[in-house]
Amino acid sequence: MGDLFNVSNPQSGLAFPASLTEEFRPRVLADFVGLEKPKKILANLLKSPRPCALLFCGPPGCGKTSISLAFASELNAELHHVGSQECRLDVLQNICAMCQRVAFNFKTGKPARYHVVLVDEADVMSDAAQKYLLSKLDATGTCPDTIWIFTCNATDRLEERFLSRTLRLDFNSYGSSQEITDLLAKIWTLKAPSAPVPNLKKLACGNVRESLQRLELELLAV
Repeated sequence: MGDLFNVSNPQSGLAFPASLTEEFRPRVLADFVGLEKPKKILANLLKSPRPCALLFCGPPGCGKTSISLAFASELNAELHHVGSQECRLDVLQNICAMCQRVAFNFKTGKPARYHVVLVDEADVMSDAAQKYLLSKLDATGTCPDTIWIFTCNATDRLEERFLSRTLRLDFNSYGSSQEITDLLAKIWTLKAPSAPVPNLKKLACGNVRESLQRLELELLAV
C-alpha cells in the first residue's frame, strides 16, 4: 500500500480521523489490491493517453470509483466528478462546455493536458442525459482531450447505442482473500498493535470496502 502505513502516531479504538475505507483508499494505481486487468489498462492509458469512453461495470465497493480517481490524479487531469443521481442534461451541458477550454488541474494549480469526466452510477442517469451523450461519445460532437469514465452496477438500463460507444471493463472482485487478509493485518498492527488480533481471514472477502468496514467494527470494540 505504498506509504499509507507511514503514520507516526498509531491510533486505536474510537480515535478514527476518518473511516478506514477513506483513510486507506489507494491514491495511485500501484497501491490497489487486485484489479490486475483494470490497473494494466489504466497504466497503459497513462503512458499513451487518448480521448475515449470507459465503462466500469461491477458490484458496489469493488473499486470502480477509487481507481478512476487515482487514474485522474496520476494523469494530472482536470477532474469533473458527477455523483450518483446527478447525471442530468444540464449538468452534462455545463461539463462539456468546460471541456472545450484548455484543461487545468485546480488541485495542483498546474496546467493539464486532459479532462477526465467521471460519472458515477451511470445506469441511473436521466434519459435525456444518456441521449445527449450519444453525440459526445462519437465523432459528431466530441469534447477535445477528454476521457470519459462511467461506473455502473449493471447495464440493463443503458441503451445499446450508448454501450456501443464505450469500452466496457468488468470489475468482478477487488483482490484475493489472502491479499485482503494481509491488508487487514497491516491496518490492525497500525491501529491496535497491543490488542488481540481477530480472525482476519473471516473478515476478509472479495470486496475491500466491506472487509474494511468489518475491520472497523472490530476496532471500535477494542
